[in-house]
Parts: sequence; C-alpha cells; structure tokens
Amino acid sequence: MAYEFLTLEVADGSALLTVNRPDRLNALNARTIAELECACYELRERADVRGVIITGAGEKAFVAGADIAELARLGPLDGAQVSRKGQDAFRFLERMPKPVLAAVNGFALGGGLELALACHLRIASSKARFGLPEVKLGVIPGYGGTVRLPRLVGRGRALELILTGEPIDAQEAWRIGLVNRVVEPAALLDSARAWLQQILANGPLALAAALESVDHAAAATAEQAQLLESSLFGLLASTADMQEGMQAFLEKRAAAFRGR
Repeated sequence: MAYEFLTLEVADGSALLTVNRPDRLNALNARTIAELECACYELRERADVRGVIITGAGEKAFVAGADIAELARLGPLDGAQVSRKGQDAFRFLERMPKPVLAAVNGFALGGGLELALACHLRIASSKARFGLPEVKLGVIPGYGGTVRLPRLVGRGRALELILTGEPIDAQEAWRIGLVNRVVEPAALLDSARAWLQQILANGPLALAAALESVDHAAAATAEQAQLLESSLFGLLASTADMQEGMQAFLEKRAAAFRGR
C-alpha cells in the first residue's frame, strides 16, 4: 500500500516505519492515524516482517503531538470520535504479535508520546524530550496516555507529567522507566536495529506468546493471567520450535527457529 504520511522499509526481517511529516514535526492528523493503523495491519500479515521499528522523519521530532489546527475545529461528538480512532489504532499496535520498538529521535509530545507508549519497547536519542502537554490546551491525553503512562511509570510520576504538562529529557525518562535505553543521536537507528535483531533471534512463536501473556495480565486477575500463561506454555511445548530450542541449548549451538 502507498502511504502519504508514512514511509516503510523492510530488510532482514525488520520493518522501519517512519512518520513522515517533517514540516509539521510529524504531527498526527487524522490521515496519519488512519495510515498507522493500516500499516500495522499490513505488517502483522507480512511473512517477511518479524519485528517493527517506529520513528519520525528528520532530527527534531519523533512525533510532536496531534495536529492542533485540526483538533481546534472539533466539537464534543467528533472530538470523542477522533479520540476513539486514535485509541483503536494504538491499541491494535500494542497488540501486535511481533515486537515493536519506538526509536524516539526528538520531541515525543502528546500523541507522539502516546504512540511511543503503545510500542512494546522504547529507545531514545539523548536529545529526545517527552511530555503530555494537553492540559495546557484545555484537554487531556486522548490516545491512551492516561491509561498506559501510569501502568508504565506509576501513578504519581504519571500524574506529575499529565497535570503539569511539562516535558522531561531522555535521561529523566530513562530514570523513571519511561524508556528502556538512551543512546547518542547518530547511533539511534543502528542501536534500534541491533536490539531488534537480538530479540528476533529468539523463537517467533515464543515472542508472540510472551507479548500476548503480558498484555492480558495488565487487565486480568493474577489467577486469570497465570491460567493464560500456563496455557500458552503448554501450546509452545507442542511446537517444533520448542524442540529445536531445547536441542540447540543441549548441543551448545544457536537455535534455528522456523515459527512452527
């Protein structure tokens, strides 16, 4: 599929999906949100893609937020609809059965931080900045930020970011657990690719099951979460990948997983 505001490159099993509106600091308008959802559907189905990196075009911004000029025209009904569309797109991304890394190269504000939060892991340039400034505009985060941020960094730290609207730098984001790694700007994409390849060396069925189990546990009781974990463990025990992984360990060699 051809995209207007995204670019997509695929190599060595990994996809690089770039939000490409650098003249608008990659701000998320309705078309970009719709394209992100379509791209996630495409990447989920593509057999040549085993993992995804999401980043922003240019050096200044990952995604600097939603398109304010577009949002300023909204009323209560279409405002709720826009929020739901963004939530649905980011929830689909969050539930991808393939690992998704956010490579945050600059400003990740508002909807941009919410996009990064929907990814499974986050690696940041040392020049990146993170924030949810919506209260400064008289609204609140609308693409899942009030849900995902407290779960990731805790209620108190999340409320500090949400209620002040003030941004934090990459080192502070790392300190509070908002990002997993911080690297120099020139090394960002290479580091993200190397990290993703390290992950993709593991069993693809196991990766998908781990993502599903962790996602389910976020909204389940401990008993329910552990029941799914046991079921997934049992299913994996019936796979050729499990046999290969165990045999490779015993033979002290790298496993050759085939996703079956």
